[in-house]
Amino acid sequence: MQHLLSAGKLLDEHGHLCEAGYATSLVKEYDRRDIRAAAHRIKEWDYYLVYNNDFGVALTIDDNSYMGLLSASFLDFKSRREVTVSPIKPLTFGSTHFPSTSVTGDIKASCKGAEFSFDVFPDKRVLKCHFDKFSNEEFTANIELTDFPRDSMVIATPFSEDKKAFYYNQKIIGMRASGTVMFEGKQYEFSPDDSFGLLDWGRGVWTYDNTWYWGAAQGIIDSHKFGFNIGYGFGDTSKASENMLFYDGIAHKIGRLTFDMKHNEYGSIDFMAPYGIVSDDGRFDVTLTPILDRSAYTSIGIVLSDQHQVFGHFTGKAVLDDGTVVSFENLLGFAEKVRNKW
Repeated sequence: MQHLLSAGKLLDEHGHLCEAGYATSLVKEYDRRDIRAAAHRIKEWDYYLVYNNDFGVALTIDDNSYMGLLSASFLDFKSRREVTVSPIKPLTFGSTHFPSTSVTGDIKASCKGAEFSFDVFPDKRVLKCHFDKFSNEEFTANIELTDFPRDSMVIATPFSEDKKAFYYNQKIIGMRASGTVMFEGKQYEFSPDDSFGLLDWGRGVWTYDNTWYWGAAQGIIDSHKFGFNIGYGFGDTSKASENMLFYDGIAHKIGRLTFDMKHNEYGSIDFMAPYGIVSDDGRFDVTLTPILDRSAYTSIGIVLSDQHQVFGHFTGKAVLDDGTVVSFENLLGFAEKVRNKW
């Protein structure tokens, strides 16, 4: 049985999670001032992924205390190409001033040659990004997200090895997207008829060495807006997983699952090989056929990041709470494996 969170404060007077579990909205109140861990361990970020079947854009503003990050990726699913630029800002320590909730509050961040802003309104989210030089040319994105779903995936995760460490996370799946992107001198347009956006909203204190698996997809299935969030691997998730289906904006909680990634003859993961993902309750059974691996590897001193965000097509079925079976073919999304020492 997975535990449903109640309303109240996220952290107690000792900086420990008051309650671990899941919800469909931000029922727990996050306040950075309640954290009792070392200041350099605090991590806050907003990550947006917007795409259609032809192209996509990922935008991140990140404050990991000892360093911040502004990151943009352009994803070309037709040519199976991606370009990512991620300038680092040292010693940010909360100066980005992230809001304590995803519901209100704006974020603005800049560094030499790059400017980002994420603005939240009652009926839309406006994402803007500008690089003076990105793939040797100017890059701009001006995107609006609307048609917010009623429900989202929210999880409060403790870490058994450190009571002052926690992860408070929200995933909003299936917002409609419109707007433009200028990449390498060509303008790309998002239409709300076929373009969708998701938000990964994260606040917390993480332990040093973690590996996680995360995946999501969104689109239209038989005239219904459908999507899912899946993942595992970090922290103590005994109280709840983050696996959830979304059908016309309504959440349906499913069981635990694993990514059955394939290995090559040398024992390494073959990230471009198709593989299955099946939940233990039988309500999620899909195959992912990869088309693009957005990979990045960084190792600087004690900091290491090894990322494989693999985009591809999901084919299979999902079962809603009332037993309705949603079958789909070639639903575009991604699944990733990331290891960070940070």
